[in-house]
Amino acid sequence: MTRVAEPQVSFADLEFCHQGVFMDPILEAISTLLKEQGEMIEHVRRDLERGLKNPATGRNGLTPEQVLRALVLKQVKNWDYRELRERIADGYTLRSFTEFLSQPVPKHDAFNRAFNRLTPETLRMINDLLVETAVELGVEDGKRLRVDTMIVQTDVHHPTDNTLLWDTVRVVTRLVGQLGETMGQAVKGFRNHTRAARRRMQQIQRMTPKQRQQQLTPKYRELIAITEEVVNGAQDVLQRTRKVKSQGPVTEVMIGELRK
Repeated sequence: MTRVAEPQVSFADLEFCHQGVFMDPILEAISTLLKEQGEMIEHVRRDLERGLKNPATGRNGLTPEQVLRALVLKQVKNWDYRELRERIADGYTLRSFTEFLSQPVPKHDAFNRAFNRLTPETLRMINDLLVETAVELGVEDGKRLRVDTMIVQTDVHHPTDNTLLWDTVRVVTRLVGQLGETMGQAVKGFRNHTRAARRRMQQIQRMTPKQRQQQLTPKYRELIAITEEVVNGAQDVLQRTRKVKSQGPVTEVMIGELRK
């Protein structure tokens, strides 16, 4: 962690404000509330500087306000670190909410390191603030956890056997990759077979009736074998990561959820 510098408002930022580019009402309300949280920002600042000999030296890093706002945004939107970084970088309203404005947005691992420096006490304060804000905005009543199981229409493909096998390979591979990123180390022994699985899925999809008579069974066997290898590899990863030491409470929770 390095020293922080307050973000500077550029002419581009002023032009966006002049054009009336503003964030959505919920983020606007949260932003207004965060501006009043001087004590919480000071807690974040102390956490970021904890253990540093000279926190005022070195290259500029994330400000306490940016760390707090980025963490709140991540929790509200339920994004992973990569999506958090990409969403902020791509959208001016999120840049405004997180106070990056037209500054370069750091890589996803910078957010990971910053969040991991926050103490459990600070995280509880942030969580309490989110619950309080949700109640005030009428998003939640704050009394119980609600799980929505309503079936809604969405853009998903028809669940044929070959596409379900492809989905298994794709999603399991993605989760293993996220697990490695969260642990801060490469997951050894797990091979990425998404390209091979996708190719066979597409071959099955594009077969003519005549081709299906001769090629369908062999291609399905190949796709099933790839899927079994990916699943077995993921199970091996779970066995080898049972006792991984986390670098903070946030990372510990994320590792646990990814392993589930």
